[in-house]
Parts: sequence; structure tokens; C-alpha cells
Amino acid sequence: MKRFFLYSLGLCCLFGIIGIGAAFAVFMHYGKGLPDYRQLADYQPPIMTRVHAGDGRLIAEFAKQHRSFVPIETIPDVVKQAFISAEDQHYYEHFGVDVIGIARAVVTNLKNLGSGRRPVGASTITQQVAKNFLLTNETSLERKIKEAILAIRIEKAFSKTHILELYLNEIYLGYGSYGVAAAALNYFNKSLDELTISDAAFLAGLPKAPNNYHPIRKPEAALIRRNYVIGRMQEDGYLDPRTAERARLQPIDVVDREANQVFDAAFFAEEVRRELLDKYGESGLYEGGLAVHTTLDPEMQLQAQQALREGLVEYDRRHGWRGAAARLDSVAGDWAKRLAELDPEPWLAPWVRAVVLEADEKSARLGFTDGSDGTLPLQEVTWARAYVSENERGQRIRAVTDVVSVGDIIIVEAVTKDDEGKDYPASTYALRQAPKIDGGLVAMDPHTGRVLAMAGGFSFARSQFNRVTQALRQPGSSFKPFVYLAALERGFTPATRILDAPFVIDQGAGLGKWKPANYSNRFYGPSTMRLGIEKSRNLITAMRFGIVRDMQRTLAASLGSVETTLMRMTTGYAMLVNGGKRITPTLIDRIQDRTGKVVFRHDERSCTTCTASEWHDGMAVPLLPDTRETVTSPESAYQIVSMLQGVVERGTGAKLRAVGKPLGGKTGTTNDYVDAWFVGFAPDLAVGVYTGFDEPSSLGRGEAGSAVAVPIFRDFMKQALANKPAIPFRVPSGIRLVRIDGKTGRVARIGDDNVILEAFKPDTSPSDTDSVLISGGETEISGTGAPGSPSQPMLNMPKPSTGGLY
Repeated sequence: MKRFFLYSLGLCCLFGIIGIGAAFAVFMHYGKGLPDYRQLADYQPPIMTRVHAGDGRLIAEFAKQHRSFVPIETIPDVVKQAFISAEDQHYYEHFGVDVIGIARAVVTNLKNLGSGRRPVGASTITQQVAKNFLLTNETSLERKIKEAILAIRIEKAFSKTHILELYLNEIYLGYGSYGVAAAALNYFNKSLDELTISDAAFLAGLPKAPNNYHPIRKPEAALIRRNYVIGRMQEDGYLDPRTAERARLQPIDVVDREANQVFDAAFFAEEVRRELLDKYGESGLYEGGLAVHTTLDPEMQLQAQQALREGLVEYDRRHGWRGAAARLDSVAGDWAKRLAELDPEPWLAPWVRAVVLEADEKSARLGFTDGSDGTLPLQEVTWARAYVSENERGQRIRAVTDVVSVGDIIIVEAVTKDDEGKDYPASTYALRQAPKIDGGLVAMDPHTGRVLAMAGGFSFARSQFNRVTQALRQPGSSFKPFVYLAALERGFTPATRILDAPFVIDQGAGLGKWKPANYSNRFYGPSTMRLGIEKSRNLITAMRFGIVRDMQRTLAASLGSVETTLMRMTTGYAMLVNGGKRITPTLIDRIQDRTGKVVFRHDERSCTTCTASEWHDGMAVPLLPDTRETVTSPESAYQIVSMLQGVVERGTGAKLRAVGKPLGGKTGTTNDYVDAWFVGFAPDLAVGVYTGFDEPSSLGRGEAGSAVAVPIFRDFMKQALANKPAIPFRVPSGIRLVRIDGKTGRVARIGDDNVILEAFKPDTSPSDTDSVLISGGETEISGTGAPGSPSQPMLNMPKPSTGGLY
């Protein structure tokens, strides 16, 4: 017996030595050439860039992998406990490989042989870190051996805390989420510290196979897996039975990730993306983990998009119906399925497509992709006279069948009231048409250049071309204020009278004669400079403001024949209303890197006293130096502002009086009505509107800036300024306001009925004469004034060349 025992012991020792030797040989063989695990000490995972509006709301994320890195110290205990219970119960006890877990898995898998069940694994969290960071996902014994070797090495090199931090920030959890922080946002729209036990347990159940526990496609499987994790947490002592039971009763309440985004900021977000790509390159943008704080005002953004969209639609309706978008050959059978199979058009929202199932004189019955139906009444199609040309429409609509017929696929919108405000029956729809015209609207703070809203077109989903920043178009008469400003800086006043008469210049051999004309094709004789800009008269008509980069030295340039963008024009007007200070438009206030360090600020001024933690009631507001460059004098800038206010009060922008707040601005219309503009401002808000076809062509007779762009500007300003006080324009200390005759520019006399307050600089004053500036710098004078007197400083100016006022 003793000999048998010794013999057995010897065999065990021999096999043990052989086993150890074999294991050593395996580790030596597979341990060579493995990735350097020490790189995990300084590992910086690719992190998504997140873009926020001015109020902190998320408006965009840019990433190849949606991940937010969160230090282990800030990850709640309930999250760590849930993942340890679900993935590695002996995490704090093993050396990288869980021997007990492996033995249990072997026994379980032997029992399940032939059952068709999926084999049970025994990978530890450390092994998963080794696989996810250093190895591939191939399924093989060799990879498992390498994984175990690396796990043991990682455990020797790093603390359990560091390994768990790597795991929780790297693991893929479905929904495009890498790491627990991104998953918390994508599934629940919560930060980690807002997660409930139920939420944490659901996320902890995902690493093995996220698609198998999809909360929407496979809700029952997701619930079973979530409850399993809760049970494991209870077994491990993290939860008491009562708390665990309450957690099991909670639903898996995932949310729409888009609910936390400002949907209508797509043009703005894309412009930010381009800027970040230019600053930091592709890796910095998509993997750098930047936190971008933008200037966007979400409320104003929605107002801008709504005003632009409605204005473009209103123009389009004026020019008639271009016909159904498509047709179904027959409405028999499964018409709903055939309608749904058409190519999706996401830009339609909130409009929808419908097919005409029946139609008579008074109404049409519509069918939708879900099989439901609705009614299109006559009142909602009367606008749809047939489009003939930009200047002509067909006959008046007297029946619904004049517009649509059975099988037509049309665009409609649900409506609840008619034009008189009376309630419609349920499921009533109005006919809509996607406008061919497009345009842009931009709003900015004129004192800082912060862009508060940007609508670059009718729909970003339809066209990503940004008509605020990318469209180079002629501004027409909206360019005039900068020509007039040049005159004011050389001694003219708003009351200077200039002869509005035919003007002809020979352009050279074979080029014909240039004959600029007023909008009305009439000539008005002697007119004040103010009247010329208020009524947009061409015949009495800048690089410094950044409007054009290479100003053409041609006469037509003074009438707005140069090409520029809406952003540049609006910035130029902003510099007028802010008193002549240079600003640079910006969409970004500041950018922080992945560690929270500020790497960019638009406002680079330092403020040592601007410390929020030290602020208390009664402290004086910190004063920062004004470092803006002066581009024109405050007095000249105000004179233009005053004249542009007159455009609203008496001129081509008179529709804007409906806003009920102090406004100024200028219309712009190019030859043959190709482009229509209005650029203007309130004292603390500069706004520009441009409209036109992307392929330049006439908008139609009479479709000037006052008809197309002004209503959009008006509707936006009504909303944007609704809760703002009526602040008057700020008058510089050097300006004198004098009562003058608005037509003649002379000092007002008793009995004059066209009296206005005009702005004069200290060294100028209104005239008591009837002096008129004509071409060549000559004057016709009657009365007591004389050329060269203080009241007529402009009369001593040299004869202008072809680059002068005209």
C-alpha cells in the first residue's frame, strides 16, 4: 500500500512537472511578439466631439466611435458594481485569469453538450481589456491563450482601478455607444450620475451581445437580461432584496436620442464642423474629444428657420402650381404599400406625401402610407393656379379637380383651421409645394460678431449648400450704404442734394454706353442723399468692411454689381450699428480639449476679476477694454444708421413698421429681379436675408427685395424682438440733430409739412440754399449760401473721377 502511494505520488509529480513545463512552453511560445501592454498606461481613446448651443443644449456630435471618456473617480459605484456582477464576480480576487470561473465554465459546457446552448465563457474584465485594446476579435484557442497571457501581465503592471477605468470607457454597448458614458446618453439621455439601478443593470447586461438585448427590437430578452444582472448584484451583496425587487419592477425606459438636440441647427452645425476640421484636422475633430461651446441661440434658430421657410413658400405660392410630384397608375389594390415604396424625402417634414384616391369639385380624398385617409378641401387649393412662367399664372381655381386628379401623389400638411380661423374637421389637409426658390437668414450680435442663428436654406436635408456663407451673389442696392458712407467721410451730409437725372458714360469701343436707371425708370431731379437711400435711387449713388475681398474699380460696383455673401453683408451692417467697430463673425465662443482645458476663445481679452466663485451681490461688473479696431467714425456710422432707419419709416422697407421696434436696413434687388435682399438691424441685433434661385434666373416682375426678403426679415424680427424693450439707436455725443425739410434738405421753416430730424457732424450744418451737386462737382446755387461756406463744405471738393459717387 505504501509502495502504491509513493508510486502514485511520483506519477502526480511527474505529470505536474510535465504540465508546468507544457504550460511554460505554451506561455513562452505565445508570449513572444505580443503587443506592448505598457501603452495602456497613457492610453487616450478616440472620443467624440460634442457641440453645444449657447444655453448648453447638445446640437451635434462628430465621431467615428461615439465615446465619452470619464475618469473612474466620477463613475458611480452602482455602475461599477453592475458591470462587475454581470461580467466578473471575482474581479478584485483573481490575477487576471479567473481559475474558478474557468473550472465552472468547463463543467457547465460539458453538461450542455448536445443541448444546442451557447458555450459559457469565463473571460475576466482584464481579459476583455486585453482583447479590446491589444488583440483582434477572432475566435480561436490561440487568441484566448494570448489574451490570458496579456491579462496576467496587465494585472502585474496596473491597478484594478485603472483596468476597470479602461474597460468601462472602451466597451461597446450597442446603439453606436462606446463606453458607459456614451451609452447612458444614447439609451437614457442621462449622465452617469443620473442612472438608476435599473438603468445601470441594463447597460451591464449588454457587453456580451448588445443586439440580442435591443430594448426596442427585443424588449423581452432585454428585460430578462436586465433582471438577471439585478439578481447577480443582489447575490454579490450590492443590493438588498427589497431594493432589488423595486429595480426589477422598473421598465426599460429608453428615449429618442434626438430629443436632446436642436434639429433645425443643421446648417449651423455643419459650418462648425468645417471650422473644426480646418483647425484640428480629421483626427482632432472625430477622435479628439473636443467640447465646443457655440454662439447659437436655439429659440432664435427655430424662429429663423420658420421665417425663412414660410417666406420662401409664400413666394412660391404666388407663382403657381407646378403639378403633382408623381403618379400611381392605379389606386386599386395595395396603394399604401406602393406609396411607401417611393424614395424617402426627409426634408418634407412636417409635410407628408399622399395619393389622391377620389376627387370632385369641392374636395379630394387622400390616402397615406399607413393606410389612413384625409380630406383636401377646395379652400386649400385655390392658390394653386397653374404655373406658366415667373410672370404669369393660369386661370383661377374653381374646383379641386382643376388642380389634382385620382392617382396624383402630392405634398400636404395637416391643418386645423381655415383662413378665417374656423375649425376644420379632423384629418383635413392643405396642398403644399416644395419651393424652387431658396435663400438664407443670419442673425448676429453686432457688438461681438457672435452668430445667434443661421438658416442656410429651405432644408438641410434637401441641400447642404449654405446660402449664408457659400453663395456669392450680387447685393444690389443693399451695398449702397457703404458708398454713401464714403461720401459722408469726405464731407457730404445726409441733407446734401444731388441731381437725380439721366447719366450716361461711354464704356469704350464695342461696349456700348452704360445707362443706370432707377427702379421706377423715372428721374426725380434734385434729391437729398437721405432720400436717395430711403427710396433706393440708383442715380445718386468696401473693402474696409470686409464685404468684398477684391473691389472692382467700376461704376457699376457702386450699385451692388460686386459679388459677396450674406454673412459678409450682415457683418458690414453690424459694424455700422455698433458705431464703426470692426467685428469678426464667429459661431464658436470657446473650445475645450478632452481634459477640460480651454484651447480656443473667440474673445481673447483677459479678465482677472471674472471669477464666478468669488462673485457676490453688490460687486461691480468687471469692465473689459474695448480692443476693437475703428473702421469709421461713430458719427459717420450713426448718420448711415439714421438714414437706414428712414428706409423703414418712409422708404422701401416700410413693411417693417409692423414690428413696432426701432429698425434700420436696406433692400437690394439686382437686374431682372434675380436676387432679392434685405439687410438690417435693431440696436443690438443685425440680421441679413437673401433670396434667389441657386441657378440664377429672374424671380419675376416686381419680386424685389421689398416683396420677397422684407417679409422674411419682418416675421423673424417680430419673434426675435417680441419680449425685448424698444431700445432707440444710440446717438454719439458729437452728433447734432437738426429739424430739416426732408425733401429739400434745408432748415425747417414754419409751415413745412415734411420735417425730420437729421444728423449732422460738429463741422457741418444744414443749408439755407438750394445748392445741388451735379456731375463734375458743379453746383447750381440760389439764396444766400455760397460755395466754401461752413454750411456748404462739400462744394470745395475736387471734381470726382469715374471712381467717385456715381
